[in-house]
Amino acid sequence: MSMRFTAKARRGMVALAVVTGLAVGSGACGGGGGDDKKPQSSASSSTKPDESQQNTQEGQSDEPLAELKGPSGLLLQITSVVRDSGGFVTVNGSLKNDSGTLVTIPSALSGNETEIMNNGRSLGGATLVDSKSKKRYYVLRDTEGRPLTTTGFSTLKAGDSIDVFLQFPAPPASSTDVSFQLPLFPSGVIKISG
Repeated sequence: MSMRFTAKARRGMVALAVVTGLAVGSGACGGGGGDDKKPQSSASSSTKPDESQQNTQEGQSDEPLAELKGPSGLLLQITSVVRDSGGFVTVNGSLKNDSGTLVTIPSALSGNETEIMNNGRSLGGATLVDSKSKKRYYVLRDTEGRPLTTTGFSTLKAGDSIDVFLQFPAPPASSTDVSFQLPLFPSGVIKISG
């Protein structure tokens, strides 16, 4: 008999704790007496940073480092290539549909390695070629074989673009100019910063 009473008491205490938590949570999330109004800014100040600040913060320049025209009106613009302290290079840019129609992203951009092809559409087929040290660098993979690049896109509507990134092992510090290659696109020379 005392076990039943104890079990009922426990359930009641748990229910009380849940109800109390919900009441406190909803009170904290509720509107308020207007004490949290933001101060008004003057007309002369701008809350939006100017473009030079944005580009400096993101490490991207106004002009693309390379512009590569691919099949079906696809345009790849590379805006930054940064050497990171972790021993890799990150390439950032955008892939745009410059045609007037819907474009299906070619599967060749993912590369022809089995692991890459099993992970959906990506830019995993890209490489960096360092002609100075005569080496080719492939897109890095995570522990499950997924490429460290933008993935999961299969089509682009007319005029649409998506931001893309790719990560590669870093060439030696003495190599600053490398050739970026992506299947079905012409190659382009890009400069590594950092």
